[in-house]
Amino acid sequence: MSLIKKIIIGVLVYIVFLVVLFPASVAVRLAPLPANVGISGVSGSIWSGSIETLNIQQRQLEQVRWELSPWSLFLGKVTLDFQVGSRATPVSAKGLITWSMGGVSAQGLRFEAPDSFLIGNAKLPFRTEINGEVSLLVETLKQGKPWCEQLSGKLFLNQTNVKNQFGNYPLGNIELGLSCVEGKAQLATDESKNQLGIIGTLQLDEGNMVKVAAKIKETNEQPEDMRKSLSILGKRAEDGYFPIVYQGRIPGL
Repeated sequence: MSLIKKIIIGVLVYIVFLVVLFPASVAVRLAPLPANVGISGVSGSIWSGSIETLNIQQRQLEQVRWELSPWSLFLGKVTLDFQVGSRATPVSAKGLITWSMGGVSAQGLRFEAPDSFLIGNAKLPFRTEINGEVSLLVETLKQGKPWCEQLSGKLFLNQTNVKNQFGNYPLGNIELGLSCVEGKAQLATDESKNQLGIIGTLQLDEGNMVKVAAKIKETNEQPEDMRKSLSILGKRAEDGYFPIVYQGRIPGL
């Protein structure tokens, strides 16, 4: 082998090792991060690394870890295996996400956080305060227009309590199924998945728009303030249900 070939191979090997072992801390320092993003405790490489704390718009994530597959790049994809926090931290998440020319897809996503983390500093209508926890489990997700091509999973609202100018509403636990309907992400529940007597769906559309088509009837498990307020929703139907209908922007956004 000629000297020139040896030099070329040596340079290529050096470049490969440089890319594979490129420190994540250097990448973070070079990245043009927004002013509302703070990162500390970065270690590892851009392919396999971790962050002790990540602050985004006054929301904090702890123990962020990731694994990037370099081999997927040859297929025109970016595959990210990530984990955030643990059962001992307020916010935890994990899953496998893939970016490609066709959009984003994901498998085995799990996300758990208190409601306060999601709401942040957003001002909700009627001076509403929400407490509880959210658990999101996504089995499969494939991006489409306007939102999805495939979606399956569940959303759990645990120990939810809503308080506003009309009263106090301890809503308990609510389970919603996730699906994709004509490109729109849909959440659905019925009386077997909540103690509030609610049946119906919520669909997410473009531009932070939401459409709610549901109904509710009186149950013994409902908070007293809630039972007294049902008449605000409109006239009771013959089946005993009150309508819950809304179409517009997501409140608080």
